[in-house]
Amino acid sequence: MTCFKTLNLSRSTLEALTGLGYIEATPIQEKSIPPLLEGADLLGIAQTGTGKTAAFSLPIIEKFIKNKIEVAPNHCRAIILAPTRELATQINDSIISFAKGTCLRAALIIGGVSKDPQIVSMRTGVDIVIATPGRFIDLMNDGAINVSQTEFFVLDEADMMLDMGFYEGVNDIAKKIPISRQTILLSATMPKQIESLAHAILIDPIKVEITPESSTVDKIKQSVYFTLAENKNYLLLSLLEDKSQSRILIFCKAKYAVAELVELLNRSDISVGEIHSNLTQGQRNKAIEDFTNGEIRVLVATDIASRGIDIDNVDMVINYNMPEDATYYVHRIGRTARANREGAAISLCSEKDLPFLRNIQKLIGTKITQVLDHPFHHDYPVTKPKSKKRYRGRRRR
Repeated sequence: MTCFKTLNLSRSTLEALTGLGYIEATPIQEKSIPPLLEGADLLGIAQTGTGKTAAFSLPIIEKFIKNKIEVAPNHCRAIILAPTRELATQINDSIISFAKGTCLRAALIIGGVSKDPQIVSMRTGVDIVIATPGRFIDLMNDGAINVSQTEFFVLDEADMMLDMGFYEGVNDIAKKIPISRQTILLSATMPKQIESLAHAILIDPIKVEITPESSTVDKIKQSVYFTLAENKNYLLLSLLEDKSQSRILIFCKAKYAVAELVELLNRSDISVGEIHSNLTQGQRNKAIEDFTNGEIRVLVATDIASRGIDIDNVDMVINYNMPEDATYYVHRIGRTARANREGAAISLCSEKDLPFLRNIQKLIGTKITQVLDHPFHHDYPVTKPKSKKRYRGRRRR
């Protein structure tokens, strides 16, 4: 692997990285930082957890250190958009750490909290804005943010952002930013809409592809438990009896299912928190903090957490429901086995989940290990039964 010292970074940045324990660059950092320092646009295909934040933020910090200018009131030199408040907050925290010892200023612009402090933070101008699209557009339309001085435009987890309905909003922001900007688009997958957006906003970009979208981490022990839908709760409680798994992330596909599971686990004296879009930002932050600090053992979440948060030392991911979009399976289980640790991913599969399981196995190119020796097992045909062809004879006249 490449050492950060060979990537033409300034002394202050290298000292900050060393203090954070960053010695060797990840593949996406190694391949992205040099062309970004040279001024190229970049299209990066990589999953969460590959080191994307440092890959795009370090070149921005470097350029701003070497080229200090006065930022006008309500203006910013760089805009970084992320799909969720949690991801935006983590990017902001990382940038503050990377820019330690410099005079660079950053502002976090996210929904779920009051606009007023964010408006105040923009009045004197900042170097870097990290934002969710909805709140950024609100402040831009209100005149609290002016993009005419912007030199960098970054879209992180762009496919998730567009899944959430921000395609037109992102396009509108891009049209208002000077054409001379440097643009960075990062996505875990490349659907047609992302290709269209990339073609519209990137100019002759360098393409960096690190992890195929169908890949899963080798160190994750994946398994599937077949059961009747009415037995899922009993199966889940039996799995949670294993006390060796101290930090467990459970994914549900709907907010109401999260609430039901949290109630079930509370009744069973299992310490639990929850994350979904109906909670305030303060409640979501508290749940993540409690889970990270070990104050709760289980965190139940919708897919907002599959790519929106970065928590170390997750022992196990449990898919209470199989995701309807197969790519979300990869993102969900990617919350464990991070930083070269091992992890486990268990999926509870009822009859309704079977089509989704088949799609997932097709995407990842492997069959997930079936666990049959559990008290709530129910046999299901994993492979789709072939339809019988009817013989149609020639009609007699």
